[in-house]
Amino acid sequence: MAAILTASSGPSYAPEDPTLPKPWKGLVDGTTGYIYFWNPETNDTQYERPVHSSNGVSALAQKSAVFVSSSVQKPSQGQHYDPDGRHSRGSNNKVTSLKGDQNARSSSDHHEGYDSLGVGTDISQESYCRHNEISVTGGDVPAPLTSFEATGFPSEIVREMRQAGFSAPTPIQAQSWPVALQGRDIVAIAKTGSGKTLGYLIPGFIHLKNRRSNPQLGPTILVLSPTRELATQIQAEAVKFGKSSRISCTCLYGGAPKGPQLRELSRGVDIVVATPGRLNDILEMRRLSLGQVSYLVLDEADRMLDMGFEPQIRKIVKEVPKQRQTLMYTATWPKGVRKIAADLLVNSVQVNIGNVDELAANKSITQHIEVLSSMEKQRRLEQILRSNEPGSKIIIFCSTKKMCDQLSRNLTRNFGAAAIHGDKSQGERDYVLSQFRTGRSPVLVATDVAARGLDIKDIRVVVNFDFPTGIEDYVHRIGRTGRAGASGLAYTFFSDQDAKHALDLVKVLEGANQSVPTELRDMVSRGGGMGKARWGSGQGGRGGRFNGSYVSRNGGRGDWNNSSSERGGGRGYDRGSRDSDRFLRGDASRKRSRSRSPNKGSGWSDKKSRFA
Repeated sequence: MAAILTASSGPSYAPEDPTLPKPWKGLVDGTTGYIYFWNPETNDTQYERPVHSSNGVSALAQKSAVFVSSSVQKPSQGQHYDPDGRHSRGSNNKVTSLKGDQNARSSSDHHEGYDSLGVGTDISQESYCRHNEISVTGGDVPAPLTSFEATGFPSEIVREMRQAGFSAPTPIQAQSWPVALQGRDIVAIAKTGSGKTLGYLIPGFIHLKNRRSNPQLGPTILVLSPTRELATQIQAEAVKFGKSSRISCTCLYGGAPKGPQLRELSRGVDIVVATPGRLNDILEMRRLSLGQVSYLVLDEADRMLDMGFEPQIRKIVKEVPKQRQTLMYTATWPKGVRKIAADLLVNSVQVNIGNVDELAANKSITQHIEVLSSMEKQRRLEQILRSNEPGSKIIIFCSTKKMCDQLSRNLTRNFGAAAIHGDKSQGERDYVLSQFRTGRSPVLVATDVAARGLDIKDIRVVVNFDFPTGIEDYVHRIGRTGRAGASGLAYTFFSDQDAKHALDLVKVLEGANQSVPTELRDMVSRGGGMGKARWGSGQGGRGGRFNGSYVSRNGGRGDWNNSSSERGGGRGYDRGSRDSDRFLRGDASRKRSRSRSPNKGSGWSDKKSRFA
């Protein structure tokens, strides 16, 4: 602390306060202007105002002190990281276990700041954890902090969180904050929309202030993200909630020129949020040093591994000092993620929200599974869109870029839709997301490029126009709604081609206490497929009209913008844009014809379509 007091940019003494218990003194941080408190006898510092204990001796504020001195924020014996930068092992403070009936830990454990549930709560920690499905693995785990008052965060940060609409910490924040503030490694497994971003950013801000590193020499905090969309959202959160702390943050991602990103780095930066590919490119250019990174975050680690980033991640970690704090956040806990966690983390605490052994959907999302043919999707989508109030934010997921663009074009006039997928330039993607966030384009049509990490408030509905390639992507898609404690709706169109996912989908629905359609259960019992009755009625019929475009209803697969589909094999064979273009041009060769089936109910017909 003496070194801090003598620093030219260090704190100054606050005006004398006779109500402070002795020997505490008030200090003003010269960088941020925060008032905090110093005990010269114990060399403890804290943001929470100290109080008199019942026996007249001053004590640390129960559970709520966020310490800025290393002497009270040291990790447990054997832990590899010390927030003050000296990397000493062990401390002389103690903490009560998460289990209320266990004995207090030995004196080699953590400080007293987290020894019970939280200020202003009358619920036991066991009840809170049980209610929020919190489970932890690791020694000497502090109790969750269930209120902002219990955290002891600077008032500016608490005020910003309340202004952002947060009334209390989410479960992942409540349990991961006290662990992270002790400088310990964390594996946090929680569903999407759980508030994990602030779960690691806020402790990172405190860590950054403790370190007082020179940003000109490189970042102190490094956050790795799988996609540029998620990376930019993390940066936005860091800027928003770190503004009062004057924290600088730069985002590095592919698909954009390196020049502006390099210029930001040259000015010095506290936090770097990056995708692995772009970060490796810049490291190879030797334009960035990770030599003073002491707080490493892997966000959506499972997704990064799914995308093949493991070699890049390991290469990056080699550039980061071993004496660091590492936090890994993931929605699932497969073997690959377990392996990299074992390799990169030391004596970590695992925080689980919900059941991590099985893929689980957010229970606050009402899931509607509708088993229908490809041609029925179009009309049903229109009904869903019209059933919501104008301006409601809705995401529609498609399996292909072509379908994404076609749906967007047809929905733009009536519903204000815009498309985002991998072929869009970064500028186009940023513009579309901006339009969606502000509500100027309330319907977003997307491929899976936006399925993970997209964190936009007030998304009311998610529609899976096409079922994704795996059940994991389904869970992450619908997780775009029902975030931060809100409820949400998810509609999924499920067809015969998706039958191989039926069993997994039933498990997810049952795990989230959702109703399972009889048709979906029948599909599982048959081992897949919807049966002939769904695919071949034997009656051709007229096409329907949507938004000025004629659509055939005779069993072909069909794109939204198609005017005709030729029916082959019962599953449908779509001629795609060729037939659509012919129809829209008013091709004179079009003829009204009757669709027939050789055998009623067989799903077969001749190759002629009937136009209305």
